[in-house]
Amino acid sequence: MELPGGTFRMGSEDRDVNPGDGEGPVRAVTVAPFAVDAYAVTNARFAAFVEATGHRTDAERFGWSYVFAKFLPGPLRKISPRPDATPWWCGVEGARWDAPEGPGSGLEGRWDHPVGHVGWSDARAFCAWDGGRLPTEEEWEYAARGGLDLARYPWGDDLTPGGVHHCNIWQGTFPTRNTAEDGYAGTAPVHAFPPNGFGLFNVSGNVWEWTADTWHPRQPGLRAMRGGSYLCHASYCNRYRVAARTANTPDSTSGNVGFRVVRAPAAPPHAHTDA
Repeated sequence: MELPGGTFRMGSEDRDVNPGDGEGPVRAVTVAPFAVDAYAVTNARFAAFVEATGHRTDAERFGWSYVFAKFLPGPLRKISPRPDATPWWCGVEGARWDAPEGPGSGLEGRWDHPVGHVGWSDARAFCAWDGGRLPTEEEWEYAARGGLDLARYPWGDDLTPGGVHHCNIWQGTFPTRNTAEDGYAGTAPVHAFPPNGFGLFNVSGNVWEWTADTWHPRQPGLRAMRGGSYLCHASYCNRYRVAARTANTPDSTSGNVGFRVVRAPAAPPHAHTDA
């Protein structure tokens, strides 16, 4: 999608701002024209990249990645370590982009889903191979807003207008019960749900998207992520709002983090004049 750029109001000061996340204050930001993919990078596209380059992801090099516990069979869930602060995650040996739930899992039926288990350097490597780069936070939010001014979501201010779901997030009680009322318990196809006003799909929910930026000047070791994921719920992570943000270390990998590619705008056609 070719976007014209311009000045927009970035950030949020509404009641759902997460303290310490740096969403506000609302400020005017100007971005130059750029092009952005309508979809997050899919498993199929990432497979083509790996086949062409032989790239080994961070998860492959480390030998493990984080998987949501309820996606695992009981025996594997039992032996996989969990972080104290987020016990719904299991560190699964052998979990990687093409084995999302570890050994024995695969991508059948999920080739059009967003790739997961990719670190920041993996995302950058793909972007370079594909002739693009990761977006800045300013570019990401400008694109995700789809032309709406200070709306909470890419489609407006109501999470489920008319009772219709517009994104893939958690419904029910996190982390014990997901009713999957939006149709998906895990990732959804990248073309699921209607696009925003700029034609971008799933900029809220589904998978977090890496950006090019550091989290804060005082924390250069963290990279900002945008958009929320299928695990976000209002009770603990309402960061599927368009202004919301979070961060992680660049080498962190899990089943709910992917990315989207931006590029330089297409060159205008040459003008033709009669001699």
